[in-house]
Amino acid sequence: MQVKLLDLTAQYRAIREEVRRAIDEICDAQTFILGPAVERFEKNLAAYCGTAHAIGVSSGTDALLCALMALDIKPGDEVICPAFTFFATAGSIARAGARPVFIDIDPATFNLNPSKLRRLISPRTRAIMPVHLFGQLADMEAINAIAAECGIPVIEDSAQAIGARRHDRPACSLGLCGCLSFFPSKNLGGFGDAGAICTSDDAFARKCRLMRVHGAGTTYFHQFVGGNFRIDAIQAAVLDIKLKYLDAWHQGRRRNAALYDRLFAGTRVKTPVIAEGNWSIYNQYVVRVPDRDRVKDALGKAGIGCAVYYPLPLHLQECFAGLGYRAGDLPESEKASREVLALPVYPELTEEQVRYVAKTVVENC
Repeated sequence: MQVKLLDLTAQYRAIREEVRRAIDEICDAQTFILGPAVERFEKNLAAYCGTAHAIGVSSGTDALLCALMALDIKPGDEVICPAFTFFATAGSIARAGARPVFIDIDPATFNLNPSKLRRLISPRTRAIMPVHLFGQLADMEAINAIAAECGIPVIEDSAQAIGARRHDRPACSLGLCGCLSFFPSKNLGGFGDAGAICTSDDAFARKCRLMRVHGAGTTYFHQFVGGNFRIDAIQAAVLDIKLKYLDAWHQGRRRNAALYDRLFAGTRVKTPVIAEGNWSIYNQYVVRVPDRDRVKDALGKAGIGCAVYYPLPLHLQECFAGLGYRAGDLPESEKASREVLALPVYPELTEEQVRYVAKTVVENC
């Protein structure tokens, strides 16, 4: 049996005619940059995320960078972020000219460990950027309490968590802003790169809107040095259609995750731990297994797609060598990188496929 890590073709077949009509409308009108399709999607996205504003941008990475630029992050500043995450989190900080200050993770949830946060805050700390990894929210109550005490804004890296909730509050609504990625593999994925910044701060939203068009409020008159961070109208139209189906797709992932949990019970496989109060969307279903690389190879030979998110934590990446981190500095991030394995969890999986994946994992642990 063949089981892909992700197969978007079934999703596309179900909405193909609706999507093609929306794309054709934009092509007929030749309105590719901003415009009505973008405005409609932004309005619906803000409502979904429980924020007053949503600003569509060109990618999740650019959402993070644009948010940092809107906060006037500059060389000499520091931004705290986890070391166990996708590169864009720290990469955007470095591109803004600031220093990423890496924090270790909670080994249960893989999210930023708030108990280690206070000691990393310095007079140069300008923002805290928790990541809602694999589809569940970080401990935002603890993070926000420390941030508020120190007067530091919080940017939620919600790239993997649209629709996830904590105590019934959605991702992107718990900090100054939340940054989303609509890379095709995400639960809400576009037909290419796209992202968004969601916020309820009116002034911050206005500045982000300026930043995405080179800092210009009026064409050729620039208040700030921004960037070309605009979302394409075609991406916005596709995403607006998909947004209507997103909660049903979340439920499909949660159904498959629950089946995996039952099938792995009592085995050597450590299943995802969902913190109390969290409602996960399972952007990834990530387990810990002994001898991970051997298990991964065995799954590949059995026709099962799987992946390692992430094989090397950010504090040990070559491009950040100048920051002075060494192996052993962030032990939980380093241990996770040796043990984690992501399994197929997309909603179109059949029960037979899930059982086949689980059986193969258990047999090779």
